[in-house]
Amino acid sequence: MSRPSSDQADPSAPLRPGDYSGSRDDDRETRDDRDIVQPTLGVIGWMRWGWRQLTSMRTALVLLLLLAIAAIPGSIVPQRGADPNGVTQWRADNPDLYPVLDALQLFDVYTSAWFSAIYILLFVSLIGCVIPRTKHHWQAMKSRPPRTPVRLSRLADHRTAGVALAEGEDAAAAAASVIDDAQRQLRKSGYRVERYDAGGTASVSAERGYLRETGNLVFHGALVGVLLSVGIGGGVTYTGQTVIIEGDTFVNSLGLGYTSFNPGRFVDTDEMPPYSLTLDSFDVSYGEFTGEPGHGMAGDFQANLTVAEPGEQPRDGDVRVNHPYEIEGDRIYLMGNGYAPTITVRNAAGDIVFNETVPFLPQDNNMTSQGVVKIADGMPEQLGLVGFFYPTAATLASGAVGSAYGDLTNPLVTFWVYQGDLGIDDGTPRSVYTLDPTGMEQIAGADSGVASLELEPGQTVDLPDGLGTVTFQDERTAGADESVKRYVSLSIHRDVGAPFVLVFAILATLGLLAGLFVPRRRLWVKATPVDGALRIEYAGLARGEDPAIAQAVADLERNHLAHLGRPEAEVPAETARPRRPRPARADAPDVD
Repeated sequence: MSRPSSDQADPSAPLRPGDYSGSRDDDRETRDDRDIVQPTLGVIGWMRWGWRQLTSMRTALVLLLLLAIAAIPGSIVPQRGADPNGVTQWRADNPDLYPVLDALQLFDVYTSAWFSAIYILLFVSLIGCVIPRTKHHWQAMKSRPPRTPVRLSRLADHRTAGVALAEGEDAAAAAASVIDDAQRQLRKSGYRVERYDAGGTASVSAERGYLRETGNLVFHGALVGVLLSVGIGGGVTYTGQTVIIEGDTFVNSLGLGYTSFNPGRFVDTDEMPPYSLTLDSFDVSYGEFTGEPGHGMAGDFQANLTVAEPGEQPRDGDVRVNHPYEIEGDRIYLMGNGYAPTITVRNAAGDIVFNETVPFLPQDNNMTSQGVVKIADGMPEQLGLVGFFYPTAATLASGAVGSAYGDLTNPLVTFWVYQGDLGIDDGTPRSVYTLDPTGMEQIAGADSGVASLELEPGQTVDLPDGLGTVTFQDERTAGADESVKRYVSLSIHRDVGAPFVLVFAILATLGLLAGLFVPRRRLWVKATPVDGALRIEYAGLARGEDPAIAQAVADLERNHLAHLGRPEAEVPAETARPRRPRPARADAPDVD
């Protein structure tokens, strides 16, 4: 066996480039040694490459997964926008870890730079992915089904049947009639069909399943809609919290009624809907108290409101757990409740220096509550009273006072008294629900040497050192049903984007179902006259995995033949077409 050299090659053969990497070693000896050099992309080329990577479906899925992972800290760590008091408490409980998490913006996850970067990249990726695919899909839907392959027997899902022709029947006309019947059957099954007849052979090409790609595009387009709805809707959304005591009124104005308020970037606080809410009463039902653990628990809560709007008559409204009240696009949720004793403090001269109804925050299921009274003026020094309220006061096994039941049966309030600087004169914001005793002297309660103050409704006790008196007002003297008022904590939420998020979420679900369960397939039926009969071929091809494609071809054959009603006939199988020999290569080896 010999091998021709390069100078003996056929001169008519096409020349190869000098840097052709597939050349034989002995051919390389006749050329200059050269390294393969890839073309440089340049700035534009790298930008194009980066854009294609960003707008690929793989990148969009990775970014979607990253967005879901990035949202996890928002459900673990309290967020300033939703729970500012929780952030303050978390800082007090974890003073060493707080600066680290705050630097990572984990208390503002959904407005952080890193979350916004993932959000924006996902948004761009989805748009860049959906638009070209939509254009391509639209062109594919307008195109004709593909021509019938010449040799259907090469397809994996292929079946052949034969039917007899009547004596003297025109074979070409019979083939066309058979395919007409198959065409009607396929069109009735939801396929797009196209006829391809030539040389006495008739065939129909059918395809369906474009709804699968439509579903994929709807799914990804709906994700873009969700992102837009959340992004734009978040800019015009606001959330606020307020506390209303029985008999008091909340006005929907930023400077009047809110204890905390978190507006979106585009919220105009001067254009908030005008309305007011008056808490008439708060109803709560308790289970029967038997003294056993778990008994006497609260079962149902309802805040009875009077709602007023400009130019309209006041109307009744109620807010219950998981049943918000809607007004002017705002949704009002019941977040919590508690007791609000009315406390009056007089100085040594008998002048009233404090007279307010103070909300006490519940500490357990039996409504043991804690509240703070701060007196900045009218006393020789500033006073701070840390109080504990017990709706059903009882002596526990440890000897301490506690609440045995959540309802008012034996109300009692106790106070520890501090004297000194409250820390409010320097302008530093302070919570009305907590007292920092740093730098203050405790003059009653705990280890001060003076017993804590204990008061029942209507009772007055003296402050230490002759500073004055404290009175626990009995509200029944003012015509109220109970001796202690109750309060509710309400959350006022306005979310313009929520309906759009819901619509796009439904569209995304429908699109995902279509993309998962609608098969994309093509079917062909061809009738060929052979020896006084018709050879009918059925074939199918699936795009992607479709385990039902073979059954679809079998059903098509069975139904079609049953509808034809022609007698079966033996027909020869399709003759395989011989392969054409490949032209000899100029550098092919000679065989001796």
